[in-house]
Amino acid sequence: MKSIKITKQQPVERRSYDDACGAAHALDLLGERWALLVVRELMLGPKRFGDLKSDLPGISANVLTQRLEGLEASGIVKRVTLPPPAAVAAYELTPWGYESEPIFIALGHWGTRSPLHDPTLPVSAVSIMLSFRTMFAPDRAKGLDVVIGLHCEDERFMVTIKKGVITVKRGDGPAVSVTLTAPARIIAAAVYGGQPLAALEAAGVLKIVGNRALAERFVTLFPLPPKVA
Repeated sequence: MKSIKITKQQPVERRSYDDACGAAHALDLLGERWALLVVRELMLGPKRFGDLKSDLPGISANVLTQRLEGLEASGIVKRVTLPPPAAVAAYELTPWGYESEPIFIALGHWGTRSPLHDPTLPVSAVSIMLSFRTMFAPDRAKGLDVVIGLHCEDERFMVTIKKGVITVKRGDGPAVSVTLTAPARIIAAAVYGGQPLAALEAAGVLKIVGNRALAERFVTLFPLPPKVA
C-alpha cells in the first residue's frame, strides 16, 4: 500500500454547542465535516488509514487524521492491529461507536426522500452494504433463507437473509448461493437504478456466479422510499 505523507498540524480546537440536549452533544461528537462518514466506513469492521482515505475520495489526509484523532478522543474509535497476515495498524469503532448504526439507518432513509438526492454520485462499498440494512423490505423476502456473496473491488461481503431479517458482514463463506462481483457503483445501479443484470453483464462490469434467479430477486428487495413533494 502506497504510503501517504501527512503534514503535522496544530490540534484543531473543537467547537461545542454548549447545549445540554443529547442531540446537541451528539453533534458535538459527530457534527464536524466528514466525521459521520468516517464512522460509516468503519461500521462493518476495522480499516487501515489508506483504505479509509480511498473510500472517502474527497477527504485530505490531514483532515482524516484530525477526524480520527477527535473520534478516538471521544471514545468512538480506537486503534487496533489487524490479525495476520495483514498485521498492520488500523482503526475500529468501539462498542459504543457501533451503537451509532441506527443513526445511519434513520438518516439514510430520511435523506433519500429528498428530491435533491443524486444516486449517481460516487458511493463506497460499505455505504451500499449499509443501505441494504436501511432499505430492506421483509415482505419482499418471504420464504428466503439464503447467503449472497458480494465482491466489490477489494472488499468481500456476505448478505444473509433469513426469516425476514437481513445481516451484512465482511468476508467469504462456503454457503453462498450466488455471488455478484462488481464495483460498488454498479451494484448500486442494479439495486437502486433499475439497470438489468443482463445488460451489466454484457457490458463486462458485473459477474454472476451461482443461482441467477436469486440474483434477479435479490436486487428487488430494497425499494427506495417515495420522494417528498
